[in-house]
Amino acid sequence: MKMTVNVQLGMRIRYLRKKRKLSQEDLALEAEVSKNYLSDVECGRRNPSVKALAKIAKGLHIDLATMFLGVGDKNN
Repeated sequence: MKMTVNVQLGMRIRYLRKKRKLSQEDLALEAEVSKNYLSDVECGRRNPSVKALAKIAKGLHIDLATMFLGVGDKNN
């Protein structure tokens, strides 16, 4: 079974969040999104807009391109 891009992106966001030792609540506050929305993005249940992804990237203190590193690779 192939992972969808949304699932891969969610896993990447979760990895980056945990690397910064942030809870979902902390990142949601930083990114100005709801905790439930962030949870849905991390689980691949949402198809976030570029605007929402930019907010999450800002909350992680990374640029948008860094968020996508490895997402969608054929090896994933």
